[in-house]
Amino acid sequence: MVQSVLGSLILGYRPLWNRARKLAAIQLYVQNESPAAVVETGHLLRTLQELWSASSPPLLLSPQTHQVLADMLEHAPRGAPWIEVRGDWLQDSGIYTLVKAAHQRGLKLVWRGDIGQLPEPAVAQCFDNSLLSLTPADAVAALQANPRPGSPASKAPPRAVSPILAGQMYENIPSRALMEHCLDKHNALALAGWPTEDVLYSMRHTPQQPSHAVIAKLQKAIDAEQSLETFEDIMGEDPLLAYRFMVYTNSASLGLRTGIDSLRRGLVMMGYGSINRWLSDQLPHSNTDPNMQPVRESMVLRATLMTQLLDAGIENELRREIYLCGLLSQIDELMQEPLANILRRIPLSERIYDATVLQTGPYAPSLQMACALETGDASAIRHLCETHEMDLEEVNRGLLRVLSDLEVER
Repeated sequence: MVQSVLGSLILGYRPLWNRARKLAAIQLYVQNESPAAVVETGHLLRTLQELWSASSPPLLLSPQTHQVLADMLEHAPRGAPWIEVRGDWLQDSGIYTLVKAAHQRGLKLVWRGDIGQLPEPAVAQCFDNSLLSLTPADAVAALQANPRPGSPASKAPPRAVSPILAGQMYENIPSRALMEHCLDKHNALALAGWPTEDVLYSMRHTPQQPSHAVIAKLQKAIDAEQSLETFEDIMGEDPLLAYRFMVYTNSASLGLRTGIDSLRRGLVMMGYGSINRWLSDQLPHSNTDPNMQPVRESMVLRATLMTQLLDAGIENELRREIYLCGLLSQIDELMQEPLANILRRIPLSERIYDATVLQTGPYAPSLQMACALETGDASAIRHLCETHEMDLEEVNRGLLRVLSDLEVER
């Protein structure tokens, strides 16, 4: 493998979620580091093949420049990940010629564009699927096609025909209602991104609760007398559960002499029986809404990525602290309070507070990079690398390791 390949590309990612609200695939943004950079996407594809396993998420490669797309279409072998082609780029005759040749070669291509501007049949036959966006008018039409809650179907007035096409992928879906319409009513294959803001807004009148599934999973692990590392890993799957556990272990009622500044220390001090009883108290009020699963998993993914970006032979205790920093970095969105107030309730390392609230300190660059990678903002990623002297190749390698370690149900 050529070592410089990942140093000449800027990568970013976006999860794709299926009807079960589980990870279905990853959209991987790919851009050349500079217009003058030599694009060798064949080496990138071989790198992905080396890293990916049978349980890793499928990939949708999303070239951000004509140059990268043309190179992929020309050199990707049969069996390569799906490759996205923007609809308006097909006006370039050179791109269209490469698309036809790639289709004939057996590549899986995805057309990306507005649902109101679908390609002509001759062009559409080159594509296996679509990543569609909706205009505001399309979004309104889709919502108007929903039956009114509580109205018998026989008495309901005629509704508009939904523009949503079954079996396709959709992006930039802004609302919970539209997300549910796409996935549940019209069997969309997946959504790129998640309407986190609206999902949380729809729950604003009731305090957020930890996940029922995560609590039950942790109880099962305790009953099976699994390792302390396993308990910590499971608790780290839910930022709200992790936070509440730390608040509890630092409460005056427990009377512990020293502050508990990590999940590991809290688990050691509490003992299995006490932890299980505390979990049993949490279970009756826990959250069972599947729409929250992508929200939690995205927060966990940021924490995991941040840990990988800072992983340079550091000791386990620091690695756990970095993970906690990433995990709690968005908890204000769940608790609807200022992050500074939330974090001051527990005796966390100042490094966590500095990174998440003040955006300073040793963890801030990796947290900022993890956030930038979520958007695929090439200019922001390039700026962070230059400002904090982060090696682009190592950033990309860390991202691909984290993404390849994710697991999807086939």
